[in-house]
Amino acid sequence: MRAAQNDGMPTALVTGTSTGIGLHTAVGLAAAGLRVVATMRDPSRDGALRAAADAAGTAVEVVALDVTDAGQVARVVAEAGPIDVLVNNAGRGSVATLEQLTDADLQAQLDVNLIAVARLARLVLPGMRERGSGRIVTVTSVGGAVGQPFADAYCAAKFAVEGLMQSLAPAVAPFGVQVSIVEPAAVASAFVENVARPSEPGPYDALLDAYLVRAAGTFANAQPAEDAARTVVEAATTATPKFRWQTSDAAVAFAGLSLGDLDGTRVLAATSSWLR
Repeated sequence: MRAAQNDGMPTALVTGTSTGIGLHTAVGLAAAGLRVVATMRDPSRDGALRAAADAAGTAVEVVALDVTDAGQVARVVAEAGPIDVLVNNAGRGSVATLEQLTDADLQAQLDVNLIAVARLARLVLPGMRERGSGRIVTVTSVGGAVGQPFADAYCAAKFAVEGLMQSLAPAVAPFGVQVSIVEPAAVASAFVENVARPSEPGPYDALLDAYLVRAAGTFANAQPAEDAARTVVEAATTATPKFRWQTSDAAVAFAGLSLGDLDGTRVLAATSSWLR
């Protein structure tokens, strides 16, 4: 079904809006005066989003979208009309080290966290370029700056998408298109409770246990998703855009650990300590 058009209002397309950062970003952009096309794989899970929009006195348009389905992505972008702001928020996590990962596991991370982002950006860029304005904001992670044990596939995909966006940014800026990435640290979720462990015992079990103990402490004090989303909304709407944003002091400190570590010594010292 074609999404309704609201003449005179800039349009934002936000992926992964059924929960968390995506939900609050969609509501925040609508509250800022944008027409928001809020996408999710299963629109029957739109209850929390609609309730949050109602509580904020605004509304969003919910559209079904599996970001790994190229045909569906193309249809949604075309039917949404001219898109002024694209927020790539849909993502996928993984907990396993390389020996435990199959090619299919790696591909699944790349499909959601890299290829889908590239596909959406490619589709909205011609219109933005021709109109001379636009914003592409991609929610990555501090895992796109700091490689972390047992997040091998996830960090690999997030590193890749940060490289893609950083390479794209200067090429499209002369056409009025601003590209940004937003790096949250831990955001409140049921990550530790829901994590899928390797099914068979193996040599990495003790290290994984230590990692999960640390992760439990980190997520127990995690940033609320609504707070993190405020940074995404700011990146999408500010009059003074920049490329790299972090959503909290913890994210600033953690991303900075890698960005200022030219030989990698500080990063490996820090992440190795997580497994002891």
